[in-house]
Amino acid sequence: MRAIQQTEFGGPEVLQLVELPVPEPAEGEVLIRVTRAGLNFADTHAREDKYVAKQQLPLVPGSEVAGVDERTGDRVVALCGTGGYAEYALAPANHVFPVPDGVDDETALALLIQGLTAWHLYRTAAQLRRGETVVVISGAGGTGSLLVQLGRHMGAGRVIATASSAEKRDLCLELGADAAIDGDPEGLAERLVHANLGEPVDVVFEMAGGTVFEACQEALAPFGRLVAYGIATKEQNEVRTGRLLRRSHSVVGLWINHVLERPAMIDEALHDLFGLVASGDLRVVLGGTYPLAEARRAQEDLVGRRTTGKLVLDVTA
Repeated sequence: MRAIQQTEFGGPEVLQLVELPVPEPAEGEVLIRVTRAGLNFADTHAREDKYVAKQQLPLVPGSEVAGVDERTGDRVVALCGTGGYAEYALAPANHVFPVPDGVDDETALALLIQGLTAWHLYRTAAQLRRGETVVVISGAGGTGSLLVQLGRHMGAGRVIATASSAEKRDLCLELGADAAIDGDPEGLAERLVHANLGEPVDVVFEMAGGTVFEACQEALAPFGRLVAYGIATKEQNEVRTGRLLRRSHSVVGLWINHVLERPAMIDEALHDLFGLVASGDLRVVLGGTYPLAEARRAQEDLVGRRTTGKLVLDVTA
């Protein structure tokens, strides 16, 4: 089978198209004939062995796939951990989910890691209270575009998005944001307060780290929550307890792997997300489909902020 493999850690150039044997499923595993593989920022961190979980070489990247269950012939999406950038992938049976009729592979993939992340950022991490103001950093991205749309469904009173270009900010407004502002960290705290009609904000969903994290914390109201779910800049932050106490702030982290270890947390969220798509209340923004052989370019575009929405690899191309 064709697959993207790396035998060393490093930049996008380590991703190589190779021929590998079709993997053999062990007990409790499902072999999936892959049609589409999802791309995530985590893939770029894993490529450099800078992800939360340590990686082992040789590595076939990719943690999520859509395709056909070779046992049953059913269309499925699956969380495979690694091995997704390939024509066949293995996944634990309890991480394989049927795709409802009328939902295409790209949409199903976007509702897996990005959808589950967005849903649990609201429900589990932030525990949003009705009427609170929400800020979505990078609101035009794969997870961000879902967070913007889920705001009303989850009870937000006002949704503010940040984005790096006028085109992306227009998309955020189209998706339902009440305001969309420049995401540059310089002056970001002031712009957030201004976008919230002069008031500090209640919840920020933040995945950049570094100076963006610091600016977002400055904009929080008393009892506000800063929810970190990524470190796209790779700039770590330190949190001082005195700063938290002075304004009764909370800093919350969400790593999606802890959700994936708890099947009940997956089932409820996916049921809700698929229902919202079916009713037309949730739109998946598809940012681009790349042939398998162009995985390197796809990751470069993702890191370079040249995309919006969900990126996928077409493994059949």
